[in-house]
Amino acid sequence: MEPWFDDAEANAVFAYMKSGGWLMEFKKTEELERMIADYVGAKYCVMTVNGTVSLWLALRALGVGRGDEVLVPNLTMIASPNAVALAGASPVLVDVEVNTLCMDLEKAVLSVTPKTKALMYVPFNGRSGDMERVVSFCKEHDLLLVEDAAQAFGSFFKEKHLGAFGAIGSFSFSVPKIITTGQGGALVTDNEELYKKMRRLKDFGRDQGGADIHDDWGWNFKFTDLQAVVGIEQMKKLAWRVSRKKELYKRYSDALRDISQILFLPTDLTNTSPWFIDIYVDDPDGLQHYLKENGIGARRIYPAVHTQKIYQPAYREISFPVSEQFAARGLWLPSSSKLTDEEVDYVAEMIKKYYS
Repeated sequence: MEPWFDDAEANAVFAYMKSGGWLMEFKKTEELERMIADYVGAKYCVMTVNGTVSLWLALRALGVGRGDEVLVPNLTMIASPNAVALAGASPVLVDVEVNTLCMDLEKAVLSVTPKTKALMYVPFNGRSGDMERVVSFCKEHDLLLVEDAAQAFGSFFKEKHLGAFGAIGSFSFSVPKIITTGQGGALVTDNEELYKKMRRLKDFGRDQGGADIHDDWGWNFKFTDLQAVVGIEQMKKLAWRVSRKKELYKRYSDALRDISQILFLPTDLTNTSPWFIDIYVDDPDGLQHYLKENGIGARRIYPAVHTQKIYQPAYREISFPVSEQFAARGLWLPSSSKLTDEEVDYVAEMIKKYYS
């Protein structure tokens, strides 16, 4: 899914460069942080280099580390469990629900041990389960809730933005996301102390730039104002893109609803802005190849995490039937908000021909 820039970003970057900006994180980053916090409905936002480091920062700020376990869904981008490993903790994979492809809490409870410190909830492709139930589950089991909402910018549950339910929510602004700064991550929280911790962690453990007193551990994971200038212009376009994503999903699903071989997951388009248009079929590789022959790019969804080589040794004897099934069947269709109705109709027509 290609990024979408126009004269607004080009002119803003040119104006910033002409103004003598130093490129590094400063006032423009603060402006972007405020825009994101306001949009999500959080008190605080911290920008950082990407959505993987943002998850690490969240875990580190919450005190998750060596000897701890973190529950992670088995169907997610590899950054989710890898960030747990980077923090020194152990990711514990949990199967997902059929209707949402989000963590199955009935399965999660079976994996809770005295070492379990946190639950990382991933709204897969912008969908979520019952977030009130997720919050209650974490309280019942004394778990910290971290939301990896990288795929859910613009998606809500009961009018509350996903990423705003836990102790910390994490977002990604890499190239395929609904808005992008090339690379970039954001953390949101309502907790002032966590906010201050995350700011120190990403800036060498100090309270302010330019100081060389380091009372806490910290690293250099700062953002840049040059990226923020792009991000500010992208944020101005977000409302339209969220609406357009919903239109695209509806247009695809309406056009393909009569093809029995294709499954669309239940999707509440009032609250959900799908990141990708995902379909589930018995022959995703065959369909992907056919679409490519007709000038259409499509992409397989993530493999189940436990099938990745780096995780296989720990899970050879464990089955995850739902994530295995959907990973084997999932295909992402062209999903850019730049797509015209005519382009969507062409993709749908080629898919109909494949199954005719």
